[in-house]
Amino acid sequence: MNKFNGVEKLGIRNKETGKLIAVYPKKVEGTDEEISKTVKDWYYRQHCSAEDELLNSYVDLLTENEFKEHQ
Repeated sequence: MNKFNGVEKLGIRNKETGKLIAVYPKKVEGTDEEISKTVKDWYYRQHCSAEDELLNSYVDLLTENEFKEHQ
């Protein structure tokens, strides 16, 4: 399944709250698994102290409102 491939904006969300933690600034390509790893690796490089936070998060599409807000 390639729901992330070619998407303009993706984000990282908290699993418990669904709250958007960060927005990945680049366009992504690849399989969903590759894209998810790329986005999480990017976030980890930005916030090295976020390792525990990444354990409780997932990569997801932005909602329409979030997309407009982060264009």
